[in-house]
Amino acid sequence: MKNLFAYGTLMCESIMYEVSGLYLPNEPGILRGYGRRAVTGERYPAIVPDKDAIVQGIIYRNVSVSAWDRLDRFEGEMYEKHFVTVELKDQTTLSAETYVIHPAYLNYLDQSDWDFDDFIRNGKESFQKHYKGYHLI
Repeated sequence: MKNLFAYGTLMCESIMYEVSGLYLPNEPGILRGYGRRAVTGERYPAIVPDKDAIVQGIIYRNVSVSAWDRLDRFEGEMYEKHFVTVELKDQTTLSAETYVIHPAYLNYLDQSDWDFDDFIRNGKESFQKHYKGYHLI
């Protein structure tokens, strides 16, 4: 079982449950060397390598193989998995995988950062109704 670093919609435990079928132990984490950007016209973000940036997210521990299969279908071809090292609150680190935008889709990104609190207030309901990834899980 591997750990997942979530930095976007999957930070919402209810969405993670809908997608993975599991409630998983989790905690805040920081990923250095990546930047988070909004995807143009969408309610979700993507991350890209950026040596000067930091992304705050959540680590889900011990994600099962069946959950990873569901997550891969949900994320689709726009993302590829990368191994990363995430910093935890106690200054320790943890290995995880995360979904990074595939280079072929970089032109889909805004230059603006994506805001989780704004997503919860203004985008979550619409995302859950309309995101095509839900039809693949």
